[in-house]
Formats: sequence, structure tokens, C-alpha cells
Amino acid sequence: MIPRVDKKPPRIAVVHWHPDKAVAAVTRFLKRPAIDPSAEALARTVLAAIKQAGDPAVLRFINEFDGTALQAKQLRVSSGEIQAAREQVDREFRLAASEACRRIVRFAKQGMSKDWTMSSPKGGVLGEQFVPFDRVGAYIPGGAAPLASTALMTVALARTAGVPEIVACTPADKQGRCDPFLLYALDLAGATEIYRVGGIQAIGAMAYGTRSIKRVQKIVGPGGPYVTAAKKLVYGDVALDGVAGPSEIAILADASAMPDQVAADLLSQAEHGTGQEKVLLVTTSRQLAAAVAAELLRQAQPLSRQAAIYQVLRKGTLLVTVENLDHGMELINRFAPEHFELLVHQPRSWLRKVRCAGAIFVGPWTPECAGDYVAGPSHVLPTGGAAALFSGLTVNDFLRRMSVMAFTSADLKEAMPVIEAFGRVEGLDGHVRSGQLRFNR
Repeated sequence: MIPRVDKKPPRIAVVHWHPDKAVAAVTRFLKRPAIDPSAEALARTVLAAIKQAGDPAVLRFINEFDGTALQAKQLRVSSGEIQAAREQVDREFRLAASEACRRIVRFAKQGMSKDWTMSSPKGGVLGEQFVPFDRVGAYIPGGAAPLASTALMTVALARTAGVPEIVACTPADKQGRCDPFLLYALDLAGATEIYRVGGIQAIGAMAYGTRSIKRVQKIVGPGGPYVTAAKKLVYGDVALDGVAGPSEIAILADASAMPDQVAADLLSQAEHGTGQEKVLLVTTSRQLAAAVAAELLRQAQPLSRQAAIYQVLRKGTLLVTVENLDHGMELINRFAPEHFELLVHQPRSWLRKVRCAGAIFVGPWTPECAGDYVAGPSHVLPTGGAAALFSGLTVNDFLRRMSVMAFTSADLKEAMPVIEAFGRVEGLDGHVRSGQLRFNR
């Protein structure tokens, strides 16, 4: 639901920052939590009920949170509904989805880890092998906006990795219908099961399993604060991709940047609809900052999600001036944004100075929307400062990595002094004996 807020245009302030001086507005902006505490409290209660009761709890929360009355047999989207979605989707979108999916798969194949081996010192073999998960779940937001692109950015990677069972969960409307464009994208990407379940209840169903929805081994995909909190709480029952909550964008710009482009790119993330999005401009140009502030208000007026955008402009927007780009890059790295645009002279020369970001968009011809829809890398990225700790979703998130060791007798004989030394220090004589007895024949 798009939040209802005061439609009066917000005031957008510009502050100056230096690495050696604390600025209250900047400090507050940087301290946004990756997980909302109030959302976590609710998620804990809902998950406990689902773990205990299964389908009845899932159905109760769907009705309570989404206003949709369903029976257990209606949770799974039928093949007939998927066929109907194929017929409803226009040709232009079908072509666009196919092109986006092709690019996503091509990028995934290029980056997918391959089995490899190397020789051990005495003729054996060492290496790694990669095997896909058996069953994964993808959460696809569909409340504030039916994110058909996220269906491709998650499910297509799982299919490329070779996962045989790919579950997708997405909320339905009050009549129990899922968006046809989203269903079409899920089918195109390779989902093997689709369920009309959203929010915390979707995470609980996939993590714990119910009579209608068999549990998965890993959950991926973005969501609002409640989904993000729920994912954190089920970690350990399932594997996770990371923290991917309300969207955020940061731009580092100098006087060469165009104010209208900067503002448009900031607004592209402010419009997502949770009201908790974050947008940050860091620039060496006071003139650019002032111009962007004016452009944000001008460009927000005709947008369809103006109410949600105004909430973000009031509470989640910061325009910062700095003395030089090095100071600006320091602030960007402290923020650790989900999306980071480099709109500076010779932007590629600054790439190596980026330490913390989910994805980097280089130069004026790479707006963030290109990454959201078509460039190739997944747009499922860490938020809330988690880019300092985690990376974005890739095809390798759907693979298990296993190290492989195949010693010869000569390898083990050479290694025994090392094994004996560690066994002695650690007091684990059984370790030592398991190696020694092979030579005591």
C-alpha cells in the first residue's frame, strides 16, 4: 500500500560535510537500521504461529494483512491461471521480458563458478565442485508494485544454476488474483511452483513448510521491512541471500553532472512505496546541489507515486556538499548504498575507490533503471548498510560449493608431520592416529 502523507511539497535541505567533523543530519542518515525492530517483533509472532499451525496460520495472516480470504487449495497458482496470464500480457511486454531474461541468463552463465582441480604435491588432486540446491524459494514483492523484473532477477538465476524445484511466492489482491505480468515473468524465468502468499507468511511457509507448501532450502529476494525482518529470523532453518529491504540510492557527482538527470535517478528509487527508501546525493558543487533540490520537487509533481515520493523526500533524502571527491567517496563508503551512481568526470577512474556498494553505475549513460530491468546483473542487492557486509544476488547463490581432496599415499606420508604437530598442540590424538594407522600394516 502506498502510504498516505501530506501532499504539501517538502523542504529539501543541503548540508556540508567533512570527514573530521560530525554533522548531525549526516550521522542520523547513516544510522538507518538494516532491520526495523518493530517489524522484527511482529515477524517473530507471525512466524511462531506458522511454524506451529502451518496452513491455517498462513491463511489467517493472508486475510488479516492483505484482506484476502483463501482456502488452502487456492494457495498454489494453477496452470490455467498461468496460461490466462500468457494470453493477457501484451506483445511489447513479452518481447521486453524475453530480452531482459536473455541478458540476465547470459550474465549469469559468464559469472557461474565452474568445477576446478589442481595437483597436490605428490600426485593427488585438490579442487572444488559446485552442485545446485534441490529446492529454493524466491520472494517477489507485489503489493506496492508488481515487480515482474524481480521474478527474472531471481528465478532465472536459479534455473541457470540448475535448481530443479523453484518456488515463487507473491501476494495476491483482495480478490485472490496475482498480477498477470508478474505471473508471466515467473513462468518465463522458470518457476516450477507459484503461490499467492506474500509478506511474513510467505517467508514462514517457505522456511518451515506447510501441508500445501513444501519447505525450501534457501530463500532469496527483496521485500519491505516485514519481509526483511522475517528472513533474518528464519536464518538457520533455511539459507538466505542477504538483507534486501527498502530501496536506496547514492550518487557522487561533480559539476559535470546534469541536475535533471541526478534528480530523476534519485526519484527512481524514492517511488518504490514503502516510505523507508533512502536517497543521497554527495557533490563537490553547491550549485548542483541547489539545482537538484529544485529538480526533485519539480519532477516529483507529475509522478503517479507522488505521495510516497514526498514521504521519502521529507524523511529519507539528504543532499550533501563536500570539499573534494575523495571526501565524497569516503561518505559514500560509510553509507554503503544498495545502488551507487558515479556521475563525475572520468568516472571509471574512481571505481577502485569504491569499497562498499551493492552495485555501481558508471557514467551518465548508466542510470540505475538500466540495472533494475535489463543490464544483466541481478537487482537483488543489500540495503540498510548491509553492502558493507554482503554482496548482491548472483547465480552462485544457488550453488553448493564443496571442496574435494584426493591424496595419494605419498601425499599423506608427506603431510603426517604437520598432522602430528597440530594433533599434539590441540590434544586430538585420535586425529593423528587416523593418519598413522594407514602406514602400520
